[in-house]
Amino acid sequence: MFSFTQIAFVLFLEGCAEAVRLNSMGTHPFYPHLIILGFTLGATVFRWRAWCRRAHDKRKALIQRHSQTLDENPPMTSKRIVGFFHPYCNAGGGGEVVLWTAVAYLQRTEPDVICAIYTGDKDATKDEILAKAKSRFNIELSPHNLEFIWLNNRKQVDAATWPKFTLIGQSIGSVLLALEAVDALIPDIYIDTMGYAFTFNLISVLSRVFTRIPVGAYIHYPTISTDMLQRVEARKTGHTNEDAIAKSWWKSKAKLVYYRLFALLYSLSLLQADQVIVNSSWTQGHIDSLVALLLSLLSKVVNLEPLEQAAVPIVYPPCDTSKLKELALEGREKVVLSVAQFRPEKEHATQIQALNLFLEKYPDLRSGPDGVRLVLVGGCRTAEDEARVVKLQELVQELHLGDNVEFVVNAPYDVLLSWLARASVGISTMVDEHFGINVVEYMAAGLIPLVHASGGPLKDIVTPYTPSASSIEPEPTGFHATTAETYASALDKIFLQLSDAELLAIRSRARLSAQERFGRAQFEKGWAVFWEQLKSKQHQ
Repeated sequence: MFSFTQIAFVLFLEGCAEAVRLNSMGTHPFYPHLIILGFTLGATVFRWRAWCRRAHDKRKALIQRHSQTLDENPPMTSKRIVGFFHPYCNAGGGGEVVLWTAVAYLQRTEPDVICAIYTGDKDATKDEILAKAKSRFNIELSPHNLEFIWLNNRKQVDAATWPKFTLIGQSIGSVLLALEAVDALIPDIYIDTMGYAFTFNLISVLSRVFTRIPVGAYIHYPTISTDMLQRVEARKTGHTNEDAIAKSWWKSKAKLVYYRLFALLYSLSLLQADQVIVNSSWTQGHIDSLVALLLSLLSKVVNLEPLEQAAVPIVYPPCDTSKLKELALEGREKVVLSVAQFRPEKEHATQIQALNLFLEKYPDLRSGPDGVRLVLVGGCRTAEDEARVVKLQELVQELHLGDNVEFVVNAPYDVLLSWLARASVGISTMVDEHFGINVVEYMAAGLIPLVHASGGPLKDIVTPYTPSASSIEPEPTGFHATTAETYASALDKIFLQLSDAELLAIRSRARLSAQERFGRAQFEKGWAVFWEQLKSKQHQ
Protein backbone atom coordinates (compact mmCIF):
# COMPACT_ATOMS: atom_id res chain seq x y z
CA MET A 1 0.00 0.00 0.00
CA PHE A 2 1.20 3.51 -0.80
CA SER A 3 1.46 6.04 2.00
CA PHE A 4 -0.30 9.38 1.88
CA THR A 5 3.06 11.11 1.29
CA GLN A 6 3.87 8.90 -1.68
CA ILE A 7 0.44 9.50 -3.21
CA ALA A 8 0.74 13.26 -2.71
CA PHE A 9 4.20 13.26 -4.32
CA VAL A 10 2.91 11.37 -7.36
CA LEU A 11 0.03 13.81 -7.69
CA PHE A 12 2.43 16.73 -7.48
CA LEU A 13 4.64 15.30 -10.26
CA GLU A 14 1.59 14.66 -12.47
CA GLY A 15 0.41 18.20 -11.79
CA CYS A 16 3.80 19.72 -12.68
CA ALA A 17 3.98 17.70 -15.88
CA GLU A 18 0.51 18.90 -16.86
CA ALA A 19 1.45 22.50 -16.05
CA VAL A 20 4.56 22.29 -18.21
CA ARG A 21 2.52 20.88 -21.05
CA LEU A 22 -0.02 23.70 -20.79
CA ASN A 23 2.77 26.29 -20.63
CA SER A 24 4.42 24.91 -23.78
CA MET A 25 1.23 25.52 -25.70
CA GLY A 26 1.45 29.31 -25.31
CA THR A 27 3.84 32.19 -24.74
CA HIS A 28 2.85 32.90 -21.17
CA PRO A 29 5.46 32.55 -18.42
CA PHE A 30 5.24 29.70 -15.98
CA TYR A 31 2.78 30.80 -13.31
CA PRO A 32 2.14 29.06 -9.98
CA HIS A 33 -1.56 28.74 -10.81
CA LEU A 34 -0.61 26.33 -13.60
CA ILE A 35 0.95 24.07 -10.99
CA ILE A 36 -2.26 24.23 -8.98
CA LEU A 37 -4.28 23.42 -12.09
CA GLY A 38 -1.96 20.57 -12.92
CA PHE A 39 -2.19 19.27 -9.38
CA THR A 40 -5.99 19.37 -9.63
CA LEU A 41 -5.98 17.57 -12.97
CA GLY A 42 -3.59 14.99 -11.62
CA ALA A 43 -5.77 14.41 -8.58
CA THR A 44 -8.79 13.99 -10.84
CA VAL A 45 -6.99 11.44 -13.00
CA PHE A 46 -5.82 9.57 -9.91
CA ARG A 47 -9.30 9.50 -8.40
CA TRP A 48 -10.82 8.34 -11.69
CA ARG A 49 -8.33 5.49 -12.00
CA ALA A 50 -8.98 4.49 -8.41
CA TRP A 51 -12.73 4.52 -9.00
CA CYS A 52 -12.35 2.36 -12.13
CA ARG A 53 -10.29 -0.16 -10.21
CA ARG A 54 -12.83 -0.20 -7.40
CA ALA A 55 -15.69 -0.65 -9.88
CA HIS A 56 -13.86 -3.54 -11.54
CA ASP A 57 -13.20 -5.17 -8.15
CA LYS A 58 -16.88 -4.89 -7.17
CA ARG A 59 -18.00 -6.53 -10.40
CA LYS A 60 -15.45 -9.31 -10.02
CA ALA A 61 -16.47 -9.95 -6.39
CA LEU A 62 -20.17 -10.07 -7.34
CA ILE A 63 -19.58 -12.55 -10.15
CA GLN A 64 -17.38 -14.76 -7.95
CA ARG A 65 -19.98 -14.74 -5.17
CA HIS A 66 -22.79 -15.83 -7.49
CA SER A 67 -20.56 -18.45 -9.13
CA GLN A 68 -19.73 -19.91 -5.71
CA THR A 69 -23.43 -19.97 -4.84
CA LEU A 70 -24.08 -22.07 -7.94
CA ASP A 71 -20.97 -24.24 -7.30
CA GLU A 72 -19.43 -23.24 -10.62
CA ASN A 73 -15.83 -24.40 -10.77
CA PRO A 74 -14.05 -22.54 -12.18
CA PRO A 75 -16.18 -19.40 -11.71
CA MET A 76 -17.81 -18.06 -14.85
CA THR A 77 -15.93 -14.86 -15.65
CA SER A 78 -18.07 -14.35 -18.77
CA LYS A 79 -21.21 -13.56 -16.83
CA ARG A 80 -23.16 -10.52 -17.95
CA ILE A 81 -24.61 -8.11 -15.37
CA VAL A 82 -27.94 -6.59 -16.38
CA GLY A 83 -28.93 -3.65 -14.21
CA PHE A 84 -32.64 -2.88 -13.85
CA PHE A 85 -33.22 0.65 -12.56
CA HIS A 86 -36.47 0.32 -10.60
CA PRO A 87 -36.40 2.30 -7.33
CA TYR A 88 -39.87 1.03 -6.29
CA CYS A 89 -39.55 -2.65 -7.14
CA ASN A 90 -41.74 -3.74 -4.22
CA ALA A 91 -44.72 -1.48 -4.99
CA GLY A 92 -46.93 -4.24 -6.41
CA GLY A 93 -48.20 -2.32 -9.44
CA GLY A 94 -48.23 -2.79 -13.20
CA GLY A 95 -44.64 -1.59 -13.56
CA GLU A 96 -43.48 -4.33 -11.21
CA VAL A 97 -45.31 -6.98 -13.28
CA VAL A 98 -43.15 -6.00 -16.25
CA LEU A 99 -39.96 -5.96 -14.15
CA TRP A 100 -40.40 -9.37 -12.58
CA THR A 101 -41.68 -11.04 -15.75
CA ALA A 102 -38.60 -9.74 -17.59
CA VAL A 103 -36.28 -10.95 -14.81
CA ALA A 104 -37.96 -14.36 -14.75
CA TYR A 105 -37.55 -14.60 -18.53
CA LEU A 106 -33.82 -13.84 -18.32
CA GLN A 107 -33.35 -16.31 -15.47
CA ARG A 108 -34.98 -18.99 -17.59
CA THR A 109 -33.26 -18.25 -20.91
CA GLU A 110 -29.91 -16.62 -20.01
CA PRO A 111 -28.02 -18.66 -17.38
CA ASP A 112 -24.95 -16.44 -17.70
CA VAL A 113 -26.88 -13.29 -16.73
CA ILE A 114 -26.91 -11.77 -13.25
CA CYS A 115 -29.91 -9.47 -12.81
CA ALA A 116 -29.09 -6.53 -10.54
CA ILE A 117 -32.10 -4.56 -9.27
CA TYR A 118 -31.34 -0.98 -8.27
CA THR A 119 -34.00 -0.24 -5.66
CA GLY A 120 -34.71 1.90 -2.62
CA ASP A 121 -36.98 -0.66 -0.93
CA LYS A 122 -34.66 -1.12 2.03
CA ASP A 123 -37.58 -1.84 4.35
CA ALA A 124 -37.94 -5.30 2.79
CA THR A 125 -35.50 -8.17 2.47
CA LYS A 126 -34.67 -9.99 -0.72
CA ASP A 127 -36.78 -12.98 0.34
CA GLU A 128 -39.73 -10.74 1.20
CA ILE A 129 -39.62 -9.00 -2.18
CA LEU A 130 -39.49 -12.31 -4.03
CA ALA A 131 -42.34 -13.65 -1.89
CA LYS A 132 -44.46 -10.61 -2.75
CA ALA A 133 -43.79 -11.08 -6.46
CA LYS A 134 -45.03 -14.64 -6.06
CA SER A 135 -48.11 -13.80 -3.99
CA ARG A 136 -49.13 -10.66 -5.91
CA PHE A 137 -48.28 -11.63 -9.48
CA ASN A 138 -47.78 -15.40 -9.32
CA ILE A 139 -44.22 -14.95 -10.65
CA GLU A 140 -41.65 -17.45 -9.42
CA LEU A 141 -38.15 -15.95 -9.14
CA SER A 142 -34.91 -17.69 -8.24
CA PRO A 143 -32.74 -15.95 -5.62
CA HIS A 144 -29.68 -17.16 -7.56
CA ASN A 145 -28.20 -14.84 -10.16
CA LEU A 146 -30.36 -12.07 -8.70
CA GLU A 147 -28.81 -9.19 -6.78
CA PHE A 148 -30.43 -6.22 -5.06
CA ILE A 149 -28.47 -2.97 -5.00
CA TRP A 150 -29.98 -1.02 -2.12
CA LEU A 151 -30.14 2.73 -2.74
CA ASN A 152 -30.12 5.22 0.15
CA ASN A 153 -31.36 8.32 -1.65
CA ARG A 154 -34.66 7.24 -3.20
CA LYS A 155 -36.26 10.37 -1.79
CA GLN A 156 -34.56 12.21 -4.65
CA VAL A 157 -37.21 10.81 -7.03
CA ASP A 158 -40.11 11.32 -4.62
CA ALA A 159 -42.50 14.06 -5.72
CA ALA A 160 -42.71 15.27 -2.11
CA THR A 161 -39.02 16.20 -2.27
CA TRP A 162 -39.76 18.59 -5.13
CA PRO A 163 -43.02 20.48 -4.32
CA LYS A 164 -42.13 23.07 -6.98
CA PHE A 165 -40.76 22.31 -10.45
CA THR A 166 -41.51 18.67 -9.76
CA LEU A 167 -40.74 17.34 -13.24
CA ILE A 168 -37.23 18.73 -13.51
CA GLY A 169 -36.61 18.11 -9.80
CA GLN A 170 -37.45 14.43 -10.01
CA SER A 171 -35.45 14.11 -13.24
CA ILE A 172 -32.36 15.62 -11.62
CA GLY A 173 -33.01 13.44 -8.60
CA SER A 174 -33.14 10.35 -10.82
CA VAL A 175 -29.67 11.17 -12.19
CA LEU A 176 -28.33 11.53 -8.64
CA LEU A 177 -29.93 8.22 -7.72
CA ALA A 178 -28.51 6.54 -10.82
CA LEU A 179 -25.10 7.92 -9.89
CA GLU A 180 -25.41 6.16 -6.55
CA ALA A 181 -26.49 3.02 -8.39
CA VAL A 182 -23.54 2.82 -10.79
CA ASP A 183 -21.14 3.77 -8.01
CA ALA A 184 -22.33 0.62 -6.23
CA LEU A 185 -22.23 -1.58 -9.34
CA ILE A 186 -21.61 -0.87 -13.02
CA PRO A 187 -23.77 -3.11 -15.23
CA ASP A 188 -22.95 -4.52 -18.65
CA ILE A 189 -26.44 -3.58 -19.83
CA TYR A 190 -28.66 -0.92 -18.27
CA ILE A 191 -32.47 -1.21 -18.44
CA ASP A 192 -34.81 1.42 -17.03
CA THR A 193 -38.27 0.01 -16.29
CA MET A 194 -39.77 3.00 -14.46
CA GLY A 195 -39.41 5.86 -16.91
CA TYR A 196 -36.39 7.81 -15.65
CA ALA A 197 -35.12 8.91 -19.07
CA PHE A 198 -32.67 11.50 -17.74
CA THR A 199 -30.55 8.65 -16.34
CA PHE A 200 -29.75 7.65 -19.93
CA ASN A 201 -27.45 10.67 -20.17
CA LEU A 202 -25.36 9.48 -17.23
CA ILE A 203 -25.03 5.96 -18.63
CA SER A 204 -24.19 7.39 -22.05
CA VAL A 205 -21.32 9.41 -20.55
CA LEU A 206 -20.16 6.38 -18.60
CA SER A 207 -20.18 4.32 -21.81
CA ARG A 208 -17.79 6.77 -23.42
CA VAL A 209 -15.25 6.88 -20.62
CA PHE A 210 -15.53 3.46 -18.97
CA THR A 211 -16.96 0.69 -21.14
CA ARG A 212 -19.79 0.25 -23.63
CA ILE A 213 -23.07 -0.02 -21.70
CA PRO A 214 -26.14 -0.43 -23.91
CA VAL A 215 -29.19 1.44 -22.59
CA GLY A 216 -32.66 -0.04 -22.85
CA ALA A 217 -35.99 1.29 -21.64
CA TYR A 218 -39.50 -0.01 -21.17
CA ILE A 219 -41.62 3.13 -20.99
CA HIS A 220 -44.98 2.89 -19.24
CA TYR A 221 -45.78 6.58 -19.34
CA PRO A 222 -43.95 9.59 -20.80
CA THR A 223 -42.71 11.98 -18.13
CA ILE A 224 -44.25 14.76 -20.18
CA SER A 225 -46.78 14.42 -22.97
CA THR A 226 -48.31 16.58 -25.66
CA ASP A 227 -51.59 16.32 -23.72
CA MET A 228 -49.94 18.03 -20.75
CA LEU A 229 -48.65 20.81 -22.99
CA GLN A 230 -52.07 21.28 -24.58
CA ARG A 231 -53.78 21.32 -21.19
CA VAL A 232 -51.52 24.13 -19.95
CA GLU A 233 -51.87 26.07 -23.20
CA ALA A 234 -55.67 25.79 -23.05
CA ARG A 235 -55.57 26.70 -19.32
CA LYS A 236 -57.53 23.61 -18.29
CA THR A 237 -57.45 22.44 -14.69
CA GLY A 238 -56.22 18.89 -14.15
CA HIS A 239 -53.97 16.64 -12.11
CA THR A 240 -50.87 18.18 -13.72
CA ASN A 241 -52.24 21.73 -13.92
CA GLU A 242 -53.46 23.30 -10.69
CA ASP A 243 -56.46 25.59 -10.67
CA ALA A 244 -54.38 28.56 -9.46
CA ILE A 245 -52.13 28.23 -12.52
CA ALA A 246 -54.93 27.59 -14.99
CA LYS A 247 -56.71 30.79 -13.92
CA SER A 248 -53.60 32.94 -14.27
CA TRP A 249 -52.51 34.10 -17.74
CA TRP A 250 -48.88 34.81 -16.84
CA LYS A 251 -48.48 31.66 -14.75
CA SER A 252 -49.86 29.58 -17.61
CA LYS A 253 -47.44 31.18 -20.07
CA ALA A 254 -44.50 30.65 -17.73
CA LYS A 255 -45.47 27.02 -17.14
CA LEU A 256 -45.85 26.46 -20.89
CA VAL A 257 -42.30 27.71 -21.48
CA TYR A 258 -41.08 25.46 -18.66
CA TYR A 259 -42.93 22.44 -20.09
CA ARG A 260 -41.60 23.04 -23.61
CA LEU A 261 -38.02 23.29 -22.39
CA PHE A 262 -38.48 20.17 -20.31
CA ALA A 263 -40.01 18.33 -23.28
CA LEU A 264 -36.92 19.22 -25.31
CA LEU A 265 -34.57 17.89 -22.62
CA TYR A 266 -36.71 14.78 -22.18
CA SER A 267 -36.65 14.06 -25.92
CA LEU A 268 -32.87 14.53 -26.04
CA SER A 269 -32.57 12.03 -23.19
CA LEU A 270 -34.71 9.49 -25.05
CA LEU A 271 -32.30 9.63 -27.98
CA GLN A 272 -29.51 8.44 -25.68
CA ALA A 273 -31.17 5.02 -25.36
CA ASP A 274 -30.09 2.21 -27.68
CA GLN A 275 -33.44 0.46 -27.60
CA VAL A 276 -36.85 1.64 -26.40
CA ILE A 277 -40.17 -0.18 -26.20
CA VAL A 278 -43.49 1.11 -24.88
CA ASN A 279 -46.55 -0.44 -23.32
CA SER A 280 -49.39 0.93 -25.45
CA SER A 281 -50.34 2.79 -28.59
CA TRP A 282 -51.13 5.86 -26.44
CA THR A 283 -47.61 5.93 -25.03
CA GLN A 284 -46.18 5.18 -28.46
CA GLY A 285 -48.02 8.14 -29.97
CA HIS A 286 -46.70 10.57 -27.38
CA ILE A 287 -43.11 9.29 -27.45
CA ASP A 288 -43.05 9.34 -31.25
CA SER A 289 -44.48 12.86 -31.41
CA LEU A 290 -41.99 14.24 -28.86
CA VAL A 291 -39.01 12.71 -30.65
CA ALA A 292 -40.36 13.80 -34.04
CA LEU A 293 -40.59 17.40 -32.87
CA LEU A 294 -37.01 17.27 -31.61
CA LEU A 295 -35.69 15.72 -34.83
CA SER A 296 -37.55 18.34 -36.86
CA LEU A 297 -35.98 21.09 -34.77
CA LEU A 298 -32.49 19.58 -35.11
CA SER A 299 -32.83 19.21 -38.87
CA LYS A 300 -33.73 22.89 -39.13
CA VAL A 301 -30.86 23.99 -36.90
CA VAL A 302 -28.24 22.09 -38.92
CA ASN A 303 -30.05 22.72 -42.22
CA LEU A 304 -30.55 19.07 -43.12
CA GLU A 305 -33.35 17.07 -44.67
CA PRO A 306 -35.97 15.97 -42.11
CA LEU A 307 -34.60 13.02 -40.18
CA GLU A 308 -36.57 9.79 -40.49
CA GLN A 309 -37.95 8.19 -37.38
CA ALA A 310 -39.17 4.63 -36.92
CA ALA A 311 -42.16 4.07 -34.66
CA VAL A 312 -41.30 2.85 -31.17
CA PRO A 313 -42.28 -0.84 -30.81
CA ILE A 314 -45.21 -1.74 -28.56
CA VAL A 315 -44.90 -4.64 -26.13
CA TYR A 316 -48.05 -4.97 -24.07
CA PRO A 317 -47.50 -5.62 -20.34
CA PRO A 318 -47.98 -9.24 -19.26
CA CYS A 319 -51.07 -10.46 -17.48
CA ASP A 320 -51.19 -13.90 -15.92
CA THR A 321 -54.54 -15.20 -17.11
CA SER A 322 -53.97 -18.83 -16.07
CA LYS A 323 -55.86 -18.50 -12.78
CA LEU A 324 -58.19 -15.71 -13.84
CA LYS A 325 -59.66 -17.63 -16.77
CA GLU A 326 -60.81 -20.35 -14.37
CA LEU A 327 -63.13 -17.98 -12.47
CA ALA A 328 -66.84 -18.39 -13.10
CA LEU A 329 -68.53 -15.86 -15.37
CA GLU A 330 -71.94 -16.21 -13.69
CA GLY A 331 -73.16 -15.88 -10.11
CA ARG A 332 -71.45 -12.54 -9.52
CA GLU A 333 -72.20 -10.17 -6.64
CA LYS A 334 -73.20 -6.53 -7.21
CA VAL A 335 -69.71 -5.34 -6.45
CA VAL A 336 -67.85 -2.65 -8.38
CA LEU A 337 -64.16 -3.46 -7.98
CA SER A 338 -61.34 -0.92 -8.28
CA VAL A 339 -57.78 -2.25 -8.45
CA ALA A 340 -55.22 0.58 -8.50
CA GLN A 341 -52.46 2.01 -6.35
CA PHE A 342 -53.63 4.91 -4.23
CA ARG A 343 -51.96 7.64 -6.25
CA PRO A 344 -53.54 10.97 -7.21
CA GLU A 345 -53.73 10.27 -10.95
CA LYS A 346 -55.92 7.22 -10.33
CA GLU A 347 -58.84 9.55 -9.47
CA HIS A 348 -60.44 7.29 -6.85
CA ALA A 349 -62.69 10.16 -5.75
CA THR A 350 -64.50 10.00 -9.10
CA GLN A 351 -65.41 6.37 -8.42
CA ILE A 352 -66.89 7.26 -5.04
CA GLN A 353 -68.80 10.20 -6.50
CA ALA A 354 -70.15 8.04 -9.34
CA LEU A 355 -71.44 5.46 -6.86
CA ASN A 356 -73.04 8.24 -4.83
CA LEU A 357 -74.88 9.59 -7.91
CA PHE A 358 -76.04 6.09 -8.83
CA LEU A 359 -77.35 5.35 -5.32
CA GLU A 360 -79.04 8.74 -5.09
CA LYS A 361 -81.05 7.73 -8.14
CA TYR A 362 -81.70 4.22 -6.82
CA PRO A 363 -81.74 4.43 -3.00
CA ASP A 364 -83.15 0.90 -2.74
CA LEU A 365 -79.76 -0.39 -3.89
CA ARG A 366 -77.99 1.00 -0.83
CA SER A 367 -78.60 -2.15 1.18
CA GLY A 368 -80.21 -5.58 1.12
CA PRO A 369 -79.49 -8.48 -1.21
CA ASP A 370 -79.45 -6.15 -4.23
CA GLY A 371 -77.19 -3.60 -2.57
CA VAL A 372 -74.34 -2.27 -4.72
CA ARG A 373 -70.88 -1.87 -3.18
CA LEU A 374 -67.60 -0.32 -4.29
CA VAL A 375 -64.45 -2.14 -3.16
CA LEU A 376 -61.14 -0.31 -3.60
CA VAL A 377 -58.13 -2.66 -3.64
CA GLY A 378 -54.77 -0.95 -3.92
CA GLY A 379 -51.26 -0.47 -2.65
CA CYS A 380 -49.69 2.42 -0.74
CA ARG A 381 -46.05 3.19 -1.60
CA THR A 382 -45.50 6.26 0.57
CA ALA A 383 -46.92 8.20 3.51
CA GLU A 384 -48.60 10.49 0.97
CA ASP A 385 -50.48 7.49 -0.44
CA GLU A 386 -51.61 6.53 3.05
CA ALA A 387 -52.81 10.08 3.69
CA ARG A 388 -54.71 9.91 0.40
CA VAL A 389 -56.59 6.83 1.61
CA VAL A 390 -57.60 8.70 4.76
CA LYS A 391 -59.00 11.57 2.67
CA LEU A 392 -60.95 9.13 0.52
CA GLN A 393 -62.38 7.53 3.65
CA GLU A 394 -63.42 10.98 4.84
CA LEU A 395 -65.18 11.57 1.52
CA VAL A 396 -67.03 8.27 1.95
CA GLN A 397 -68.29 9.40 5.37
CA GLU A 398 -69.34 12.82 4.04
CA LEU A 399 -71.47 11.13 1.38
CA HIS A 400 -72.89 8.60 3.88
CA LEU A 401 -71.54 5.65 1.93
CA GLY A 402 -69.91 3.85 4.82
CA ASP A 403 -71.93 0.67 4.18
CA ASN A 404 -71.31 0.73 0.45
CA VAL A 405 -67.56 1.38 0.15
CA GLU A 406 -64.75 -0.85 1.41
CA PHE A 407 -60.98 -0.26 1.33
CA VAL A 408 -58.54 -3.16 0.97
CA VAL A 409 -54.99 -1.79 1.24
CA ASN A 410 -51.80 -3.69 0.33
CA ALA A 411 -53.65 -6.94 -0.15
CA PRO A 412 -51.85 -10.17 -1.14
CA TYR A 413 -52.68 -11.82 -4.44
CA ASP A 414 -55.09 -14.40 -3.00
CA VAL A 415 -57.26 -11.62 -1.52
CA LEU A 416 -57.29 -9.78 -4.85
CA LEU A 417 -58.16 -13.03 -6.59
CA SER A 418 -61.14 -13.57 -4.28
CA TRP A 419 -62.54 -10.13 -5.14
CA LEU A 420 -61.97 -10.70 -8.86
CA ALA A 421 -64.01 -13.90 -8.49
CA ARG A 422 -66.93 -12.13 -6.79
CA ALA A 423 -67.24 -8.71 -8.44
CA SER A 424 -69.42 -7.86 -11.43
CA VAL A 425 -67.79 -4.65 -12.66
CA GLY A 426 -64.17 -3.51 -12.80
CA ILE A 427 -63.78 0.26 -12.72
CA SER A 428 -60.86 2.50 -13.72
CA THR A 429 -61.04 6.32 -13.68
CA MET A 430 -57.53 7.44 -14.52
CA VAL A 431 -57.39 9.99 -17.33
CA ASP A 432 -54.89 9.11 -20.06
CA GLU A 433 -53.98 5.81 -18.42
CA HIS A 434 -50.87 4.65 -20.29
CA PHE A 435 -52.04 1.04 -20.44
CA GLY A 436 -54.13 -0.37 -17.62
CA ILE A 437 -53.05 -3.87 -16.63
CA ASN A 438 -55.74 -3.81 -13.96
CA VAL A 439 -58.31 -3.52 -16.77
CA VAL A 440 -56.82 -6.59 -18.45
CA GLU A 441 -57.17 -8.46 -15.13
CA TYR A 442 -60.81 -7.40 -14.93
CA MET A 443 -61.52 -8.79 -18.38
CA ALA A 444 -59.58 -12.03 -17.89
CA ALA A 445 -61.38 -12.62 -14.57
CA GLY A 446 -64.82 -12.14 -16.14
CA LEU A 447 -65.67 -8.66 -14.87
CA ILE A 448 -67.27 -6.07 -17.12
CA PRO A 449 -64.75 -3.23 -17.51
CA LEU A 450 -65.94 0.35 -17.00
CA VAL A 451 -63.01 2.61 -17.88
CA HIS A 452 -62.11 6.17 -18.78
CA ALA A 453 -62.49 7.00 -22.47
CA SER A 454 -58.81 7.82 -22.97
CA GLY A 455 -55.34 6.28 -23.15
CA GLY A 456 -54.68 2.57 -23.28
CA PRO A 457 -58.08 1.40 -21.97
CA LEU A 458 -59.78 3.20 -24.87
CA LYS A 459 -57.30 2.49 -27.68
CA ASP A 460 -55.82 -0.91 -26.79
CA ILE A 461 -57.83 -2.84 -24.22
CA VAL A 462 -61.59 -2.24 -24.03
CA THR A 463 -62.11 -2.42 -27.77
CA PRO A 464 -64.59 -4.32 -29.94
CA TYR A 465 -63.50 -7.94 -30.30
CA THR A 466 -64.10 -10.99 -32.38
CA PRO A 467 -62.03 -14.22 -32.32
CA SER A 468 -59.14 -14.10 -34.79
CA ALA A 469 -60.52 -16.99 -36.86
CA SER A 470 -64.07 -15.61 -36.93
CA SER A 471 -65.68 -13.56 -39.69
CA ILE A 472 -68.37 -11.91 -37.54
CA GLU A 473 -68.25 -8.20 -36.76
CA PRO A 474 -66.37 -7.21 -33.56
CA GLU A 475 -68.63 -6.50 -30.60
CA PRO A 476 -68.18 -4.48 -27.36
CA THR A 477 -66.10 -5.81 -24.47
CA GLY A 478 -67.00 -3.12 -21.93
CA PHE A 479 -67.96 0.51 -21.34
CA HIS A 480 -66.27 3.92 -21.38
CA ALA A 481 -67.03 7.08 -19.41
CA THR A 482 -65.46 10.47 -18.69
CA THR A 483 -67.21 12.02 -15.67
CA ALA A 484 -68.84 10.88 -12.44
CA GLU A 485 -72.21 11.36 -14.17
CA THR A 486 -71.36 9.18 -17.17
CA TYR A 487 -69.86 6.53 -14.90
CA ALA A 488 -73.10 6.50 -12.92
CA SER A 489 -75.08 6.15 -16.17
CA ALA A 490 -72.93 3.18 -17.18
CA LEU A 491 -73.58 1.52 -13.81
CA ASP A 492 -77.29 2.10 -14.43
CA LYS A 493 -77.07 0.29 -17.76
CA ILE A 494 -75.01 -2.61 -16.40
CA PHE A 495 -77.01 -3.31 -13.26
CA LEU A 496 -80.54 -2.38 -14.38
CA GLN A 497 -80.90 -2.32 -18.16
CA LEU A 498 -78.94 -5.18 -19.71
CA SER A 499 -80.20 -8.76 -19.48
CA ASP A 500 -78.16 -11.56 -17.93
CA ALA A 501 -77.58 -13.02 -21.38
CA GLU A 502 -76.24 -9.72 -22.71
CA LEU A 503 -73.92 -9.30 -19.72
CA LEU A 504 -72.65 -12.87 -20.08
CA ALA A 505 -71.83 -12.26 -23.74
CA ILE A 506 -69.81 -9.15 -22.86
CA ARG A 507 -67.92 -11.01 -20.13
CA SER A 508 -67.09 -13.87 -22.49
CA ARG A 509 -65.80 -11.56 -25.22
CA ALA A 510 -63.75 -9.56 -22.73
CA ARG A 511 -62.10 -12.70 -21.35
CA LEU A 512 -61.23 -14.08 -24.78
CA SER A 513 -59.83 -10.71 -25.84
CA ALA A 514 -57.58 -10.52 -22.77
CA GLN A 515 -56.30 -14.08 -23.19
CA GLU A 516 -55.53 -13.69 -26.87
CA ARG A 517 -53.74 -10.33 -26.73
CA PHE A 518 -52.26 -9.74 -23.27
CA GLY A 519 -50.88 -13.01 -21.89
CA ARG A 520 -47.33 -13.51 -20.62
CA ALA A 521 -46.40 -15.48 -23.72
CA GLN A 522 -47.15 -12.46 -25.90
CA PHE A 523 -45.07 -10.21 -23.65
CA GLU A 524 -42.11 -12.59 -23.69
CA LYS A 525 -42.11 -12.68 -27.50
CA GLY A 526 -41.78 -8.90 -27.62
CA TRP A 527 -39.25 -8.81 -24.79
CA ALA A 528 -37.11 -11.45 -26.51
CA VAL A 529 -36.76 -9.25 -29.61
CA PHE A 530 -35.96 -6.23 -27.42
CA TRP A 531 -33.36 -8.21 -25.44
CA GLU A 532 -31.57 -9.61 -28.49
CA GLN A 533 -31.32 -6.17 -30.07
CA LEU A 534 -30.02 -4.67 -26.83
CA LYS A 535 -27.53 -7.47 -26.31
CA SER A 536 -26.15 -6.99 -29.82
CA LYS A 537 -25.26 -3.37 -28.98
CA GLN A 538 -22.83 -4.32 -26.22
CA HIS A 539 -19.78 -4.88 -28.40
CA GLN A 540 -20.51 -2.28 -31.06
